[in-house]
Amino acid sequence: MSAFACVLVPYFAAAAVERVEPGLRERPFAVVSGTAPATRIVEANTVARALGVHPAMTETEARARCPELTSRPLADEVQATACYALLDAALVVSPRVEDAGIGVVHVDTTGLERLIGDATAVGRRLLREVRAVGFTASVGLAESRATARIVARLGGSLTVVAPGRERETLAAAPLAVVEPDAATAITLARWGVQTLGQLAALPRDGLAARLGAAGLRLHDLACGLDRDPFRAYAPPPFYQEAQGVDWEIDRLDALATALTPVLERLCARLTMSHVAADLLDIDLRLASGEHHQRRVLLAHPLVDPNAMLTLARLDLEAHPPAAAVTGVSVTAHPVRTVAGQGGLWEPTTPAIRELATVLTRLAALVGPASVGSPRLVDSHRADPVTMERFEVGNLRRAHGQTGRRDVGRVMGGEGRNGTRRAAKNQIKRDAEGVGAERLMGGLGGESLTPPTPNVALRRLRPPRAIDVECTAESPASVRWNGVRYPVQGSAGPWRRSGEWWDVDGWVRDEWDVALADGTLCRLAHDLRTGAWFLDAIYD
Repeated sequence: MSAFACVLVPYFAAAAVERVEPGLRERPFAVVSGTAPATRIVEANTVARALGVHPAMTETEARARCPELTSRPLADEVQATACYALLDAALVVSPRVEDAGIGVVHVDTTGLERLIGDATAVGRRLLREVRAVGFTASVGLAESRATARIVARLGGSLTVVAPGRERETLAAAPLAVVEPDAATAITLARWGVQTLGQLAALPRDGLAARLGAAGLRLHDLACGLDRDPFRAYAPPPFYQEAQGVDWEIDRLDALATALTPVLERLCARLTMSHVAADLLDIDLRLASGEHHQRRVLLAHPLVDPNAMLTLARLDLEAHPPAAAVTGVSVTAHPVRTVAGQGGLWEPTTPAIRELATVLTRLAALVGPASVGSPRLVDSHRADPVTMERFEVGNLRRAHGQTGRRDVGRVMGGEGRNGTRRAAKNQIKRDAEGVGAERLMGGLGGESLTPPTPNVALRRLRPPRAIDVECTAESPASVRWNGVRYPVQGSAGPWRRSGEWWDVDGWVRDEWDVALADGTLCRLAHDLRTGAWFLDAIYD
């Protein structure tokens, strides 16, 4: 049997602003539109309505009735993000929800009793999830969407209609709860119809003949019947939160203060949906009418508002807006995170929050193009590399390839046996080497294999530009850091070239030179530009 719930947030335009500024809930508050002094009330909260403030009246009249009234202009982005948040909260409970209008969501609860419990438990779960995103709602549950919506409008935080008692429950409800149009309401009032029970008792054929389709729709609602198909809501592939500011922000500290509640609401929705964000799109509305947009790439999916704030602040510090900020909007692109356990032989990875912060600080210091993971390029050059975005997942996968079995193989075999065999072979080789040395020493001769010097070539990346003077086309002296060093000996040149068929063709000569101070280094001479570089140093 089908079952539905209706989640209704009363006075939604005001509730959307109260979600951004929770302190307004305890004060008389109204949302206004228009230009002063002709502004009008769009919506008012419960406290303001109790003091006589209602929609459609002018703000001047409202303040005459309630001098302590607080007003905020109507912001479309704040209301839109509030609608998304309400739908996200319903999606946590059921995969089938319907956007039934501003502040109203229908939830298909069929089969949820196996996961959550009876209808009362489902309603309490909906209230808890809606409260988590910053709303106070009324929830009604019944066998039809029409009945659930009407009982949610009648008030009370949670109302459950027993199966088969829809018409009886709705009989005492006032006619205004189904929102008839003005002409139909006047006609029904002339007939003496004031409740839904009286409307449901009218003959359907006669109602259709006199009121047409509007009368039939009202009759269906009074009987608790659904005639419209269920239009399932498909969530967008992003999470967005926005907020306006009361004054123009021209300092980074004040901007970070405005970003904090936005990121907190965003992370609350991400946590509720069991997803994380891998990048943030920040859109700052400026006083000049323009928009300052920044994309913050996260090194790892995050749901921590403090870490996101640190990364966003570092990015905005490196790329400040050109004018004062009057509005903030943050969009998070969600990804699913899969929990995993590291292997025994894997190195310990740093904490995700600290790693992401360090990477962003480095990008702010040296530029985003200079921070990442090096990747070899398929080229004929010596060691060309490019930088790609650093991914913690790739690092883990790379480390995960070397497990206990691989370590055993590297050491000479599989597992403990391989380790023992490798140790025995090494001892045997050491013993044979010692025996050979003793034999050669006893014969008074020398070893047939001369000792190999331990020399390492340390490449300088990028290579250092230097000044070289040549004699007979060979390096004679090198000038480095303001000091000139004579060349005592040199070997070369070794000519290397490649990609001569393209515009990026290159050719250079390499020299190994010994300087007067004992330094042994490698020089590179670019034959196309004539420039000299210190390419490497022998240690």
